[in-house]
Amino acid sequence: MTRYSLDELRQRYVVEGRPLEASVEEILRADSRGGARAILVAIEKRRFENRSEGQRLRRMLRYETLLWDQGQDAVAGIDEAGMSPLAGPVSAAAVILKPGTRIIGIDDSKKLDANSREALAIEIKEKAASWSVAFVEVEEIDTINIYWAGILAMRRAVEGLGFTPQHLLIDAKRLKDIAIPQQPIIKGDTKSASIAAASILAKVSRDALMRTLDMRYPGYGFADHKGYPVRAHYAALTRLGACAAHRRSFGPVREVLGLPPLPPWPLASERVDALSGPEA
Repeated sequence: MTRYSLDELRQRYVVEGRPLEASVEEILRADSRGGARAILVAIEKRRFENRSEGQRLRRMLRYETLLWDQGQDAVAGIDEAGMSPLAGPVSAAAVILKPGTRIIGIDDSKKLDANSREALAIEIKEKAASWSVAFVEVEEIDTINIYWAGILAMRRAVEGLGFTPQHLLIDAKRLKDIAIPQQPIIKGDTKSASIAAASILAKVSRDALMRTLDMRYPGYGFADHKGYPVRAHYAALTRLGACAAHRRSFGPVREVLGLPPLPPWPLASERVDALSGPEA
């Protein structure tokens, strides 16, 4: 303890989080002062959290690890964002993580605050073997309906990758018109690191676009609620009417515009032309 004061040790091993050398730990354990015990308690807490996070990440990578162990290095996670808003496009992302990649804190984008999502999005882009974000615009949503718009966005995201993946992990859906082995995973953004990464990129990218739309169409609060059907958005719709960013196939928007409800959407088999025509 002659080399560093307790304050210096706290700065190095608690604040900066440096690994604690065995020799220093031995000295701290022999020190009866409360400050030394506090440093050890903080370090033990961090070790426990690191072990817990490591276990969580191993669970989040179990689908990827199984495929990596089979020699399939190019595993893409796919997810979409913005299915329920009354305004703005739907987005989707595809992310191929390099085998063995660990990104601390990665999780379903809905569980993360905006700052965490932004920081993780940067790290995901840096560490991914390839990533892609795609959008389906409001006019397309109103033509083919929001379900098929989500499917189309995911397909565009896969097609935007730098190389063809060997396997797809998708949040609860199948992309039947893509001839790549794939696995739909219910609540996949909480169970697969690749899908979670895609959910973060899709959300961050769409949020940025909605902030741009907020400047183009002021008064609706798009920067705050991102087009979702919240009380402030309903109030703005009532006050201002619908703008070009609103989805005219959505009931609340049609009601404001004085349009009748839409008839039931055609069956999946009748939507093939809408999905394959302009994109073929």
